[in-house]
This record gives sequence, structure tokens and C-alpha cells, in this order.
Amino acid sequence: MEAIVNTLVGYIWGNALVILSLGVGLYFTLATRGVQFRYLIKMVCLLKENKASKEGISSFQAFCLALSGRVGVGNIAGVATAIAAGGPGAIFWMVVMGLLGGASAFIESTLAQIYKQRSDGQYRGGSPYYIEKGLKLKPFAIIVAAVICLSYGVLVPGIQANTIADSFQTSFNIPPMVTGAIVTVLMAWLIFGGVKRIASAADKVVPLMAVAYIIMMVIILGSHYEKVPAMFGLIFRSALGMDAVFGGIVGTAVSWGVRRAVFSNVAGAGEATFSSAAAEVSHPAKQGLIQAFSIYIDTVVVCTASGLMILVTNMYNVFPDGAASALVEHVPGVAAGTAWTQMAVSTVFESAGSGFVAIAVFLFAFTTLMAYYYIAETTIVYLDRKLKYPVLKLILKLVFLVILFMGSVQSVSMMWSLGDIGFGSMSYLNLIAIVFLSKPALRALRDYERQEKLGIDPKVAGVENAELWEDISKEYQSQQQNKVGKTEGELTTEQK
Repeated sequence: MEAIVNTLVGYIWGNALVILSLGVGLYFTLATRGVQFRYLIKMVCLLKENKASKEGISSFQAFCLALSGRVGVGNIAGVATAIAAGGPGAIFWMVVMGLLGGASAFIESTLAQIYKQRSDGQYRGGSPYYIEKGLKLKPFAIIVAAVICLSYGVLVPGIQANTIADSFQTSFNIPPMVTGAIVTVLMAWLIFGGVKRIASAADKVVPLMAVAYIIMMVIILGSHYEKVPAMFGLIFRSALGMDAVFGGIVGTAVSWGVRRAVFSNVAGAGEATFSSAAAEVSHPAKQGLIQAFSIYIDTVVVCTASGLMILVTNMYNVFPDGAASALVEHVPGVAAGTAWTQMAVSTVFESAGSGFVAIAVFLFAFTTLMAYYYIAETTIVYLDRKLKYPVLKLILKLVFLVILFMGSVQSVSMMWSLGDIGFGSMSYLNLIAIVFLSKPALRALRDYERQEKLGIDPKVAGVENAELWEDISKEYQSQQQNKVGKTEGELTTEQK
């Protein structure tokens, strides 16, 4: 079984997906004139718009919910596997993919807002919704929804649960079965509480864990400051094929850097589109900008933090696929994963380092699992929009919880391979879809920029086949008329 799964991974994660991910990111960067760079300050300002409603969560909650899906074990264990296969240069290409991916994240999240719908008293949307409404290809949308539901409901959750169990066994000697049971019970409490409870938990935990992790990176780099210049030199030389040791695997560095960036931030895979659609914003492009910023936090900040801690402390090995022997072996016998980061932190905090990373892994992975369930549930709602079979949600909850527990005690390599199949499949489907849907997303961006130049708070972008935004537009117009009427009434009173 494992051999079959690994063969599938090889086909899915070949050069085609690497080229497609880089190509789409570059295309949208040029098409939007570098929207992820031009509006960086505006992205931070938009996070302060904390408006929620009965139907939608706030844009900040949507940002945290999406970030909870992006920031997971890929930011710790995934970075280690990228270094192990592609060398230090993989970190450079991971950041490049993250920067380009910001444009893809803007496009897909803007589309999610444009084509969102009201369902069961909540805003729902995501890649299947905009494929059906925007491309008018319902059969394709159903296939995408089914693939996403299978990926987030079955294939991917085991990675997060397995990494939590492994890190707690290493740090605290807790049996995986016990950790799996605890994680399963906690997750059951959250997912039976609905999306509001999930979003509420995300906006509290995600910022805390990200800030703590960055502080730890600064401390580790500061403690090894004399090695920092040489480390950055090694990264750049390896990435560009100029290093004597790693220059021969530059292609592998690019491949694994892109692969783990896509796995970590999932820009273009459609993951963040579901939380983006749930947000209450006045213009679709606003949520697109917020989600573009989440790529910076995930890849450029958190992933890079893991890589720098591992490299500056020399807690890594490099053993490219197919190589007869390791190019570098600084920690013999230690497999790539969270253990490398734990060892890196332990160079400064000898007794507490391993425990800190284990707790960070738990927070990263647990919040990611919250996002995974929400995405899987949204695809169930899409497939059963008339709510004829409410039992489907219950079945999803039970299957998701069983997978969590099973993932805690299964082979780690098997869990990562299944996750690669899920993310790779989604990436192919969604990247192709958003390229064909670039026109409405770019129109929304131009509309946003036009209103910004006029000095007004951008509200509503007129887009075809987006009925909900037509209703929202009428609501804003009604509010504006009421304000005008109220002002005129006040002036009349003053005149009297």
C-alpha cells in the first residue's frame, strides 16, 4: 500500500506542478502589478476592520482561520524535510514561492468573496462555488468539492495528528495513543460547536503562537550571531548552484522549496478560499489583500524561522533522493522532522527547548485541524445545498475524528505521502481554475483601486453572476440614503 501511495506522490509532485505553481504565481504578480508588494501597508491596516455579523465572521477572524490552516506542521517538520532533500538552498526557493504565491492568494480569496452565498444562515463559499458560478462548470465544481472534502476530511488531517503525537512522545514520553485521544476529544468539542467557535478559537491562538515562535527564532539567531552571515551565504550559494557541496542539487532545491511552500501556505490550492468567503467585508478585494498578507506570515516569516534555526545550529542532514550517501550529515541517525527544530532550540534552552517546540507543534497543528474541518464541512454544504441529508455533517464529524486518532499511531511517512496526494491534487485543479477566472478578480482589483484613488472606503464590486453582492450593494445604497436623509433632516432642524 505504501509503495502505491509513494508512486502516486511521485507522479503528482513532478516538475509539472512545480512549474505550474511558479508560473501561475508569476503570472498573477505581473497581472496585478505586484499587488502583494504594493499594498503591504494597506494589508496590515485592513486587519483592524473587525466587523462581524450573524452571517459572517470578521475579516480578522477569517485571516486567523486561514492562517491556522496555513501555519501547521509544514512550517516545522516540512521545512526540515525540504532541507534534507534539497539542501539549504530550498529555503530560498521556499521564500520565492511564498512571495509569488501572495498574488495567487489574492486572486483566489477575492474570487471566494465575489461568488460567496448565504447557506444555512451563514456565508459559505470557496473554490467549488466560484468554479460553478464564474466558470459555469458545475460538473467540474462537484469534482473539485469531492476532492477537497476527501483531502481535508480524510487524507490530510493525519499529518497534523501524527506530528503532534510524535513530538509529545519525544519531549514528554507520552504514548501516541494517549495524545491522539486527547487531541480527538478537544477537536470534537470545537467542531460540534460550529464555525463561530472555531473562528473564535483561531483568532486567539494563532497570533499568540506565531509571535512566540518568532521571538524564539530571534533568540536562537542572536545566540549564534557569529554564524548568521555564513548561513545566509550558504543559502544563496546553494539556491543558485554556486556552492561546492550543494551546487549539484539546485534543481532538487527548487523542487523541494516550491513543494514545501505549496504544502505550507497552500497559495493557489484553494484552502483559504473557504474562510475568505465567510468574512464580512465591504469589498471582495479587501479580503484578497488580507489573505495575501497571510502568505508573508506563513512562509516568509514562520517557515523561514524554522529553516534559519535549523541551519544556524547545523542541526540537519542532506540526503537527496536517489543519492548513495549523504552530502552532509551533522546529526547522524536523526530523521528530518520536528526533532531538528527541537535540537536547534535546545542549543540555547537545553532543558526546555524540546518541550517548547512540542507545544508549538501542538498549537500549529491543532489550529490547522480546525481549519481543515471547516473546509471539509463547507464542501459538504456545497454538495448538499438543499440540506436534504443533514446526517452528512454528522458522518463527516465522526470520520474526521476517527482519522485524527488513527493518524496519531500510524507511520509518519505514510501520513506525509497521503497529505502530498491531497494537496497536489487540489493545487492542479484550483490553479487552472483561477487562471481562467482571472478576469473578474482583476476587475474587482481595478474597482477597488478606483475607489481608493477617489478617497472613499471601497464598497462592492459589480461582477456578473454574483447575486449575493447585488443584495449587499442594495443594502449599502440603502444605508447611504438613510445617512443622507438623516443629515438633511438635521440641517432642516437647525434652520428652523
